[in-house]
Amino acid sequence: MSTVTRMKTTIDIPDALAEEAKAVARRSGATLRELVVAGLRAEVSRRETAAPVDFHFPTAGGDGLAAELVPEDVVARSYGLPS
Repeated sequence: MSTVTRMKTTIDIPDALAEEAKAVARRSGATLRELVVAGLRAEVSRRETAAPVDFHFPTAGGDGLAAELVPEDVVARSYGLPS
């Protein structure tokens, strides 16, 4: 027999999102807790399996974006593509 441990915590979410989540839970016959746990599990899984983004913005001496670049050049340089 395995024991499931739980942690109670308080989170601050926008009122509109809380109301929407409650309505979704009600319509699907789930509790708000079940909806939140399922959503949190899905987001944790998505973030753990997401490929790392190998992207950087070219800067002018580390002081922000190089101003003389047009958007196409920014993308090309960021991904190491030929200009």
